[in-house]
Amino acid sequence: MFKAIPRILASGISATVLLMSSAVHALDLSSEVQKVLDGYRIAHGFPGATVAYVLPDGTVETLATGLADAEARHPMTPQTRMLAGSIGKTFVGAMSLSLEAEGLINLDAPISHYLGEHDWFIGLPNHDSMTVRDILHHSAGLLDHVHTEAFAEEMRLLLQSGEDAPPPEEMIGLAKDSDPLFAAGTGWAYSDTGYLLLGLMIEQVTGRPYYDTLHERFLKPLDLSETEPSDQRTLAGLAVGYTDPDNAFGMPPRTMDREGRLLWDPAIEWTGGGLVSTSRDLARWGHALFSGTAMAEPYLDDLLDGISIAPDTPEIKYGAGVAIYSSSPYGPIYGHGGWVPGYVSSLRHYADANVTIAFQINTDIDTEDLVASLEKALADVVIPGLHD
Repeated sequence: MFKAIPRILASGISATVLLMSSAVHALDLSSEVQKVLDGYRIAHGFPGATVAYVLPDGTVETLATGLADAEARHPMTPQTRMLAGSIGKTFVGAMSLSLEAEGLINLDAPISHYLGEHDWFIGLPNHDSMTVRDILHHSAGLLDHVHTEAFAEEMRLLLQSGEDAPPPEEMIGLAKDSDPLFAAGTGWAYSDTGYLLLGLMIEQVTGRPYYDTLHERFLKPLDLSETEPSDQRTLAGLAVGYTDPDNAFGMPPRTMDREGRLLWDPAIEWTGGGLVSTSRDLARWGHALFSGTAMAEPYLDDLLDGISIAPDTPEIKYGAGVAIYSSSPYGPIYGHGGWVPGYVSSLRHYADANVTIAFQINTDIDTEDLVASLEKALADVVIPGLHD
């Protein structure tokens, strides 16, 4: 019967049907993702969460569940922001590659080439042998100051005094005079300390504050307008974070006061993380980064040139500020997780499907298994849903 319809009209009807079908499919997928998110909140009892996914055609969808403030009963919305934790390392890694492309740094040069003139630097383990690449890969043999008793004590004192976070050099100083975990380049151990060194190196070679360079190179060009430095206690649109009452830092379970001010200074993270963001911005960033469009110059080979994190898990590697899972039911996965008191975040890019999924939850209580389970559940809906 359609043969009797003039070609131009038939074409118009076909286009309309395709658009309607696409819209219905997008609505169905969004509804299924919402069911997963709501179901996990009910089953696990977390206050609230947001999720965003980017599809191969660039479509971005953001959803929310639960509460951004459990006491005030404020709902979580897709625009609600949370602290992104160590996902900030993906920006440090990308910026390091950008600076290398411009000839401002050499990834295989010793970090002492850039920071060796500082008095505090000499006391660091492997100070004369660790390279920039070693630090990017967490293979420099540095301890992680965040997981030392000295850092926990520092946090407790800051909470009691209400003082601002100390400069990064002071946090790096917590690693001074400690024995190297291994010779630089011969092992793997996650280290926020190393990423603070990278932040100082970036400032050294650019002559500008790290956050200014971040805004200029990534946040502004990619229109990541919901992402900002977490360098002060009051951050607009931030969900309340909830942490374990028995946490090592002596932090109250509700990490924010009634006026919306954090009880601790998140500036202490700096280039170990250092960002407040939305799931939407995190997903859009990950999609640009891992599809190779975050910078003009080619960079994916260096970004994903990772080292194994352990002999018994050779399929899990760490590249330039990114985690790499070389095999999964959906092929390679690239991304990063994030944790700070009161918040957890996840960013995962499924390379074969060209899909990126990010989520944030405003509690860090009993979330380790939850995060991995939710990552899988969301992928199991979004990726097969592309072809339904």
